Amino acid sequence: MSVVKEIPFFSLLTEEELNLIDEIASETEFKKGEYIFFEGEAGDKFFIIKNGQVKLTKMIKNGDEQILNIFSDHDIIAEIVAFDKGNYPASAITMTDTEVIVFDQSELESLILNHPSIGVKLLREMSGRLRRAQQNVRDLALKDSSARVAGLLIFLAEKYGKKNKDRVILDISLTQQELASMIGSSRETVSRVLGQFESEDLIKTSRKKIIIYKLDQIKLYT
Repeated sequence: MSVVKEIPFFSLLTEEELNLIDEIASETEFKKGEYIFFEGEAGDKFFIIKNGQVKLTKMIKNGDEQILNIFSDHDIIAEIVAFDKGNYPASAITMTDTEVIVFDQSELESLILNHPSIGVKLLREMSGRLRRAQQNVRDLALKDSSARVAGLLIFLAEKYGKKNKDRVILDISLTQQELASMIGSSRETVSRVLGQFESEDLIKTSRKKIIIYKLDQIKLYT
């Protein structure tokens, strides 16, 4: 059975092309809190999460860590190094015990040289991802604090939420400071907005969980 068949990044490939990708794929495991790669390190590999959670972080000028994104099952990390030989632009740290599929950049490059159609299809997929990322950046810049926090809760609920009757449970190890860094805000602002949502009985927060009672009403803030 193909290792990468269910991975969205390879959705445009034929069965034969998927088999070729499988031939250069390997698998490895990381414990919670381990670095998969470091910001500035030579980007010679890219990764797909088989299962687990990973945060992509970057150090900013004041020395703080900014979370750029969170990834989970079937997400691809550092795909940019599949097409260039630059350094990793950020660090990837596991949030849980994590299994990943690993691809060597030089092996993929050789495969693409021999099968150019694979390269064209992967570039097409990357272009779509870039367009979506640019749209997200534009949307974020135009939103107020409540809309940013609401949008983040919706994103996390759709990607990691566990439905339980009429509620969604976010069991994800993110502090308010980390939530704030994901939307370019302050911890105080995130705390205030979460408190507002809680007072309206939309959510309930605890040390490691957020329970969302009224996701549809939170969407109205966006």
